[in-house]
Amino acid sequence: MKQVIATIFSLMLPIIVQAQYQQVNDIPYTVSSDAYAQERCKLDVYYPTNQKDAPVVVWFHGGGIEGGNKHIDEQLKNSGLVVVAANYRLLPKAHIDDILDDAAAAVAWTYKNIEKYGGSHRKIVVAGHSAGGYLLDMIGLDKKWLAKYGVDADSLAALVPFSGQCITHYNIRKQQGIPPLQATIDKYAPLTYVRPDAPPMIIISGDRELELYGRYEEQAYFWRMLKLVGHKDVTLYEMQGYDHGNMPHPAYYILKQHIKRLTK
Repeated sequence: MKQVIATIFSLMLPIIVQAQYQQVNDIPYTVSSDAYAQERCKLDVYYPTNQKDAPVVVWFHGGGIEGGNKHIDEQLKNSGLVVVAANYRLLPKAHIDDILDDAAAAVAWTYKNIEKYGGSHRKIVVAGHSAGGYLLDMIGLDKKWLAKYGVDADSLAALVPFSGQCITHYNIRKQQGIPPLQATIDKYAPLTYVRPDAPPMIIISGDRELELYGRYEEQAYFWRMLKLVGHKDVTLYEMQGYDHGNMPHPAYYILKQHIKRLTK
């Protein structure tokens, strides 16, 4: 078996070596006159220069919707992918509606411009960690956010939240005077918008004993509700031994495997 794997890898190696990549940074994705939007609403594009119709990952960073910055993890590089990493406005300086609008605008920019970078608008997978997972769940399930920009959320190839909040985000609840362990489900909860016709969903959690604020159980309930309403392509993973902060390390492999499955 080891010899077979080595042979396969040796056959793949020339393809990996021949691929060349470039990165363009700080591309504005909105035309807002708001100074804070002009500061934050920018994205980076990492792309292979010798490919066309490549799969695309739009990546939203974590940080509790209060912090964090765009980045492209090394595990997404040199993989035949176009990667778009987007910043967005943050609480409490911006309202959550503005932040969700930013996330939708970044995806819509990708949908309309990614062919310039060798990507396919038919192969866009939206992924993100923690707050980023929450944002993508919201704009992928509640179709109004992308519809504003003329994009059908169901045209996305997949939604892949890494440890995303599925009830109302705890920092939105904090603004309402609600503590993090008191759950609410309102119009800012992805659970409100579960539907059978959403894009394929790959839900990835850290270890249930190590996750933040019972995040695994939230995602398990989210997965179950999607199954019960009739969603045909939703999968739940638990990264045992990994906590909220380091669970992306093994999750990137799962993301790439599903991209291969969904975009081949």
